[in-house]
Amino acid sequence: MGDTRPVYQRIADDLREQIDKGDLEVGAPIPSRSALKRAYEASDQTVDRAVRVLKAAGYAQGQFGRGVFVMDRKPLGTLLRSTGSVDSPFAARISVDGTALSWEATSVTTPADRRIAERLGIPAGDRVMCTQYEYLADRKPVQLATSWEPLAITEGTDVLFPERGPYAKRGVRGRLAAIGVRVVRAAEIVGSRAATSAEAETLGCSPGQCLTVVERTHYDADDRPVETSDIVIRADRWRLEYDIPFTN
Repeated sequence: MGDTRPVYQRIADDLREQIDKGDLEVGAPIPSRSALKRAYEASDQTVDRAVRVLKAAGYAQGQFGRGVFVMDRKPLGTLLRSTGSVDSPFAARISVDGTALSWEATSVTTPADRRIAERLGIPAGDRVMCTQYEYLADRKPVQLATSWEPLAITEGTDVLFPERGPYAKRGVRGRLAAIGVRVVRAAEIVGSRAATSAEAETLGCSPGQCLTVVERTHYDADDRPVETSDIVIRADRWRLEYDIPFTN
């Protein structure tokens, strides 16, 4: 039985196989459009579609004026999700020893949209502190996160700004404990979606490439949501590791 795959998919699969086998090494150019057209007897549109599939899968990246090149897909590290690490500023294990980790953050007050209000159990439009994080490894962005906290809990306290004040950089549990709020659990939902143009530019990937998104929400002793956040990483460069202790 003949190959029933669309031609663009066959081209993309063949190129992926060459990359996985090492026949096309990291940094090597993807065969030109004219070369692929001849090899597969395909049209410009078919070849371009195949290359777009390759880019979206994180196998290749275009360089303006130069062409399309094989990307490094070796996992950069592991994002740790455990009792001890979920609350940390940068819950990650980097594969390369000696990597310098840091982060930058910007906080603004804003009305909660319907999605965030639902996650926090508050009316849409209620004011929240929105903090956007950019996590860096050797000064290169590797992880993005956005956190939302209800101002009804933190306004007028020393923990209003997560990265400023006497309790800065202590994580959600440490900061809220300072104002008498005991955080007892966190829940996470892991999903995926395509990278936006802004995310792709920051994370060094192609627009449309697959990202892993972790939706995390912290709860207090009354099961009230006190913080929720979205953590965004490149699916091709990061793995998720969960430590799941069993209790009797």
